[in-house]
Amino acid sequence: MKGGVSDRPDPPPSIQERYAPRLGCFGCGPANERGLRLRSFERGEEVVAEWKAAAHHEAYAGMLNGGIAGTLLDCHSCWAAAVHLMRRRGAQAPPCVVTAEYAVRFLRPAPTAGPIALSARVVDSGDDRAVVSATLSAGGRVCASCRGTFVAVGEGHPAFHRW
Repeated sequence: MKGGVSDRPDPPPSIQERYAPRLGCFGCGPANERGLRLRSFERGEEVVAEWKAAAHHEAYAGMLNGGIAGTLLDCHSCWAAAVHLMRRRGAQAPPCVVTAEYAVRFLRPAPTAGPIALSARVVDSGDDRAVVSATLSAGGRVCASCRGTFVAVGEGHPAFHRW
């Protein structure tokens, strides 16, 4: 650091910050100061994220609440679908995507002492929907997995243009 200025470049904007900076979603909205503020990034065919829990995110001492884990997986998977559909369409911005269905499988408690890692990948898609498989890992182990279907919505849907 020189003269109080870091030599490190600013981190790149997340998918959410780039495409939905005013989004108020509890899980992934950059504009929700009381939310989880998940930051997802493209890495090849995957979308990845690293998130840090606080004590108020715990179900019991040192372990992540299952609802928070489900929210992280849902939001992260939704953005993986949105980016995939954007690329598939050759668009400049992702379509507004909502969760049609998703199922979470809890494999073991997720420790909150270190980073929580998320990874999502589209495993099937059509013109307006994508099926995503995702994992949540902590302490070096996969703690939960998710599979869901995410659908692009149009005018008339309450979520349309929320991004």
